[in-house]
Amino acid sequence: MSVLGDLRYHIKTFGCQMNKHDSEVAAGLLDVLGLQPTAAVEEADLIVFLTCCVRENADERLRGQVASLKVLKTDSDGRTPPLIAVGGCIGQRDGEKLLEVLPHVDIVFGTHNIERLPALYQQALAKRDAAEHYVPWRPEATVEVQQESDSFAADLPTTREHPWHAWLPITQGCDNYCSYCIVPYVRGRERSRPFEDVVAQAHALVADGVLEITLLGQNVNSYGRDLYGTPRFADILRAVAATGIKRLGFATSHPKDLLPETIEVMATTANILTHLHLPVQSGSDRILAAMGRCYTRDDYLNLVAQLRAALPHITLSTDMIVGFPGESEADFAGSLALAREVCFDQMFTFLFSPREGTPAATMENTVPAELAQKRFDQLVECVQSSALICNERLVASRQEVLIEGASKRDEKMLTGRTMGAKIVHLPLPDAASAADYAGRIVPVTITAAHKWFLQGELLDQAACQ
Repeated sequence: MSVLGDLRYHIKTFGCQMNKHDSEVAAGLLDVLGLQPTAAVEEADLIVFLTCCVRENADERLRGQVASLKVLKTDSDGRTPPLIAVGGCIGQRDGEKLLEVLPHVDIVFGTHNIERLPALYQQALAKRDAAEHYVPWRPEATVEVQQESDSFAADLPTTREHPWHAWLPITQGCDNYCSYCIVPYVRGRERSRPFEDVVAQAHALVADGVLEITLLGQNVNSYGRDLYGTPRFADILRAVAATGIKRLGFATSHPKDLLPETIEVMATTANILTHLHLPVQSGSDRILAAMGRCYTRDDYLNLVAQLRAALPHITLSTDMIVGFPGESEADFAGSLALAREVCFDQMFTFLFSPREGTPAATMENTVPAELAQKRFDQLVECVQSSALICNERLVASRQEVLIEGASKRDEKMLTGRTMGAKIVHLPLPDAASAADYAGRIVPVTITAAHKWFLQGELLDQAACQ
């Protein structure tokens, strides 16, 4: 057994699916090193934060949660204080500067060197053990941030959160440089994994019992452009679907790169989820141009029409930013009208958050906070209404639901997702446990609709047990 076998780690994750995958990689690396996971942060010898810096609230959450750990540094009930590591996008962006606001952090690493976490942890341990009089903050922090990497995190050991689901990155980085977005600066330029490597890993995941794969990239639609001269996302989607995987999804899609052949594959391949996350960001052509999005309002609406013609039951989610610099009442009215016209199943709404280093951070004519919040509230109300309308259409329908486990709010209820990525809650049958159903696809009748979830009942309990 490893000499580290008595040590435990705890991972906290903020942000997008890529951060979630990075957290599973971090867990895999630490498992190989010999550490044991713990759900209790106060029991951990190493606490790892995998972070997002796309919006200011992510920065604030990190600072608040890391600051709260000072008590563990000074009062550990006789235990050696834990080491704290910060990685991901904030680690990449801030590097050693992070220590100016969080001096009790011991390790900082970036998005391009997550494979170095075990070595950095061992270095930090050695520094702590060698200190004659250890002070529980920053005797000498271990900071290592690389500007680029030739490797993919997908090639590293991974401990999946759920045995039936796997994240499968096909690209990393982004070449779009939208004026408000920090991602290209912290994730780097877009790079695609070789086609054969992605398909081989998908086959391995299916052989390992995975039921659902999510293909990942900052812009999956442009997969392969750097390697093959033209996007091959439709090809990789078709090839992974052919591995025998029960369910296949992907995120995230940029509207300017969503091609007809991708829509065709989605419409003709039964195991691809009937859900698409297609960020629009604004319903104003003027604001879209200022954002550098490379499509117009009509372009987006035409895509939605093509999708719904090919997949009448598709569920659509999106992102929209409120209060972008220079946004007028007419601009916001365009966003509100687009939201009503599309009738999204779900929308992630955000107040504009200037990110240092991006062009939008220096734009003038900022929208007053009070006005931006008023518009935000209007948009949220609109989205809540459309989400309920979309869900009400599914009442009395039969859905195949992948059960994820017990509901967090009621252990007597199961929770899962449909092929359209809708959350469904349903009663746990008598004399059964949530573990009996977790990771199983079951037939469900939808009995009621709410804004953000559906209620249902097992269609044939005997057949499911």
